[in-house]
Amino acid sequence: MDGKNTSFWGRNEFLLRRLHSLSGLIPVGAYMVVHLITNASVLDSPGKYQQQVYTIHSLGMVLPIVEWVLIFIPIIFHGVVGLFITAEMIPNNAAYTYTSNFRYTMQRVTGLIAFAFIAWHVFHMHGWIHADWWHRNVSGPLGGANFHPYNAASSAALAMQSPLQIVIYAIGVLASVYHLANGIWTMGITWGLWTTPAAMRRALIGSAVFGVLLAVVSVGAIYGMVAVDIAEAREQEARMRQARIEDGLLSEEEAIRKSTPEAPAHGVSQRAPDDTR
Repeated sequence: MDGKNTSFWGRNEFLLRRLHSLSGLIPVGAYMVVHLITNASVLDSPGKYQQQVYTIHSLGMVLPIVEWVLIFIPIIFHGVVGLFITAEMIPNNAAYTYTSNFRYTMQRVTGLIAFAFIAWHVFHMHGWIHADWWHRNVSGPLGGANFHPYNAASSAALAMQSPLQIVIYAIGVLASVYHLANGIWTMGITWGLWTTPAAMRRALIGSAVFGVLLAVVSVGAIYGMVAVDIAEAREQEARMRQARIEDGLLSEEEAIRKSTPEAPAHGVSQRAPDDTR
């Protein structure tokens, strides 16, 4: 008997491919769109972006559950199944036109780039694991966990000062955008949403327009982070943080724990936090 058909992948390939296709749109793709739009709000002002971050962190203890259930687990599932699909990639130059074959190849190449980039991005900004010992011994020494929620724009801007980081983020984000936009088109074929050549052409145009618009938002988000006036951003962040403390929306301990050591809130004594969450 064929070994492939007796493996878990072989027995469940049909279901796994469809779940992989669906997870790429909901929730992974939907989250990516929201995430990029949120980051692009820094173009308005660091304060606008900080307000978006406050809204997200208002979930409190529920936030890690939301992150794992709706973001991390679906991304890991989509990425791992994508690796199996890529491993079975068969050149199809003879079966398809050059343009179709290019999209087929790029969908898999950009998937690999996106998976690697997301893993790096989460480490670079959040350190993967929010624990004191991990930050002291792993993420901190290796240059990770740079994002501080209550100094959102200024900490992200500092993390993006290196030209190499800008290049990495530009390649990673644009690869992710292409993978999502072209993936919407392929998902429609997988699920039988467009079956005629005319419907496929219309869907392809719609996916391309969506991809271009999201790419513009993505580039704007990267530019906005790089162009942040760090000193001005920290002043805005400090005022907003202190206002939330005075309104009882934020404790002083929480303000210290989720702010950079160099940028304490006004009127709050600063200690060096171990947990940068």
